[in-house]
Amino acid sequence: MPGAATAAPVTHYENFPVASLLCPAPLRQPIAAIYAFARTADDIADEGDAPAASRLADLAAYQADLQAIARDLPPSPRWPEVFVPLRAWLRSRHLPLPLLADLLSAFVQDVEKTRDGAGYADRAELLDYCRRSANPVGRLLLHLYRVTDARALQESDAICTALQLTNFWQDLSLDIPRGRYYLPRADCAAHGVSPAQLLALHGTPQSARLIADCIEWARACMHSGAPLVHRLPGRAGWELRLVVQGGLRILDKLDALQGRNLRIRPRLHARDWWGMIGRALVM
Repeated sequence: MPGAATAAPVTHYENFPVASLLCPAPLRQPIAAIYAFARTADDIADEGDAPAASRLADLAAYQADLQAIARDLPPSPRWPEVFVPLRAWLRSRHLPLPLLADLLSAFVQDVEKTRDGAGYADRAELLDYCRRSANPVGRLLLHLYRVTDARALQESDAICTALQLTNFWQDLSLDIPRGRYYLPRADCAAHGVSPAQLLALHGTPQSARLIADCIEWARACMHSGAPLVHRLPGRAGWELRLVVQGGLRILDKLDALQGRNLRIRPRLHARDWWGMIGRALVM
């Protein structure tokens, strides 16, 4: 779009490509703007050592800037690298504002849950969080691709939820010491795993089975959404193939750890991408 500011480049490690060369060129900047919006809000909620009250205040200010650009008003000067490009694309691409607001509601919930040392009662509660923390990103991308049918939205939600769940199980060794609990209490109880065992990052046969069960849950979600790769046009479908394969590769690495991801965080390396590309070609 002429006159639109360039979104900040992707600098965080991700398990999947973001606005890569596989992405259609006209969509790279709007996708990068959406990513920058979500990534910055996530960092406000999660990074550093700021107290919860400060994080919530910053997220409220972030929400106010989103509402400002939605009314075609200038945002505050705090996050120009986010809201200047997003304002342009919000207007030109008619991005659905409720999806962006859902993302912020999830980040606020993250801060509040961490502050209170609270986790998730069951899978239904965790899925409601994923509905707001992850699924809006996929729906925003489909909006840009002009794909709106109900089946595609359902498959996109499944992929995004799977990616979010995968990230939870990948980050157990980081999240639990910081007071962030995503393993549902009902699942823990069903496998005989106590909160004290998790807090100590103490691996047992029971916790290994709990984690294996959660990994399989994420994998089933991913496979249920994977047919979407054949429904997106051109290079967008190929990028989505790598997104799906990135998530599945991390799940394979988690499976191989057999519960040791309570202490080890697996990640993708260069050699993994060759395998992902090969799998993407035969999807």
